[in-house]
Amino acid sequence: MLLSELAEKELIQVKDGARYGKLADTELLFNPTNGKIEGFEVYPKSASFFQANKANKKKEFISWEEIILIGKDRILFNEADSSGDSSVYS
Repeated sequence: MLLSELAEKELIQVKDGARYGKLADTELLFNPTNGKIEGFEVYPKSASFFQANKANKKKEFISWEEIILIGKDRILFNEADSSGDSSVYS
């Protein structure tokens, strides 16, 4: 599968069905030492259009290990972590 094909897939959290947008809207985090993908930084989706200011939102981290399924149109994952420090690999 090409990276461009992955980028168009929608991220959905299985636990509550929350949609996190497309993979293309995330920041890919990888370990520069070994090239391993660690996960993705995303902004949680807001319920209101008026709350869409990214400056006031806290980033969440989706670990590569949390991904359950990569389907035709969607990527399903268990949980996003908003408390962990994902800045180690950026």
